[in-house]
Amino acid sequence: FLLWPIILGLRMSFFNWSLVGKGSSDFAGLSNYGEALADSAFWTSLWHTILFTIMSTPLLVVLGLALALLANTVPWGKGIFRLAFFAPYVLPSAVVALIWVWLYEPGFGLISASFATIGLGNIGWLTSANVAMLSIVLTTVWWTIGFNFILYLAGLQEIPQEMYDAASIDGAGPWARLRYVTVPLLSRTTMLVLILQVLASLKIFDQIYLMTTGGPNFSTEPIIEYIYDTGFTTYRVGYASAMSYAFFVIILIVSVAMFA
Repeated sequence: FLLWPIILGLRMSFFNWSLVGKGSSDFAGLSNYGEALADSAFWTSLWHTILFTIMSTPLLVVLGLALALLANTVPWGKGIFRLAFFAPYVLPSAVVALIWVWLYEPGFGLISASFATIGLGNIGWLTSANVAMLSIVLTTVWWTIGFNFILYLAGLQEIPQEMYDAASIDGAGPWARLRYVTVPLLSRTTMLVLILQVLASLKIFDQIYLMTTGGPNFSTEPIIEYIYDTGFTTYRVGYASAMSYAFFVIILIVSVAMFA
């Protein structure tokens, strides 16, 4: 269930494999990979994926830490905060997409109505090429921040209280303790969160496909959606496989660079 699809997909990438016609009898060599390198749509969709990663990762890392600090330091209601921050993470992507499409809906959507109330007019959150990616990022932050929150909360609970007590005796205030005690001792957790978040963001597909289908005018189409459309809309499975493995190499390079 794992190794055979990987092997078969690699084999497909060297053939003009189609769901409706030719298969293993039409050997293409490296031509599919050469076509991918020359395909402007491939690079554009790859840039959309990178842009989403750049926009979402800092927010998910910083806000995850901020929420963990809040839930770890409040004198009461810690269980409520933990539930509220983590609960969206367990929702299916279809439910999240439906909720946020309604929130962004012009006219009666809560977000659109709120902006109209303060005189900013109706913003095309999912219909404007300049705003759609930001809308997807905000949805993703709300949906997935709970995972990073849990990792940071676990890291905070591993820090000995004696470290904070010693810092307080030395005259360190709350910000100094955060800067010189909390953040350094969370460095390993931060690196874990950063690596997992970058890899997850590079694999963005569900929420974009459900909310914008890559639009408007392909302005939010990620690389995985382009691969999906190529394989299951135009039926060019061989070319889609080649792009998949090219993208796999890119993710592998990013992973090695982050671990180095």
